[in-house]
Amino acid sequence: MIQSKKDLKYYLTADSARYNNQIPNILDFILHNEKWYIYHYVRHLRYTEYYLNRYGRKHPLFLWHFFRYKRLSFKLRITIYPNTIGPGIRIYHIGDFIHVGPQCSIGSQCTLLPGVVFGNKHEQESKDIIVVGNNCYFGLGAKIFGSVNIGDNVTVGANSVITKNIPNNAIVGGIPARILKIKE
Repeated sequence: MIQSKKDLKYYLTADSARYNNQIPNILDFILHNEKWYIYHYVRHLRYTEYYLNRYGRKHPLFLWHFFRYKRLSFKLRITIYPNTIGPGIRIYHIGDFIHVGPQCSIGSQCTLLPGVVFGNKHEQESKDIIVVGNNCYFGLGAKIFGSVNIGDNVTVGANSVITKNIPNNAIVGGIPARILKIKE
């Protein structure tokens, strides 16, 4: 959790490092390049987390960053709740909907491609906790449903549906997802 300026700087640096420390410029904004939008979405998400944890919902800067974060969220069709993802997030493209619910706890260095959903098995909101380790990669359209623990260094194939726990260093795929290989 981001609770100090030092934590905020660490998270922003780790997020930027996943993009080779290339900060988008005004030309990227003028040309509507997706890297500008993704960079600013993640940046406003981190500032929202900081002001929410440090000062609460009534701080003026929280309201500013929350407004920008929600506006970009609607525009990009990305929903990542505050305090759910560790440092070093990488979102490759804007495309299909990405959803990371409030019941998730995702480690550092996570990569999300379009269409990844961490969600419920049923229509009603549930309290199922989804825990994801560090250095995980989720392919296009991967879905994670129910109360699931996913280990470190896991690669999830495209269009996989995870409903059971996954151990460390696994490559999984299929509907429902099964272990295809254990990395060495």
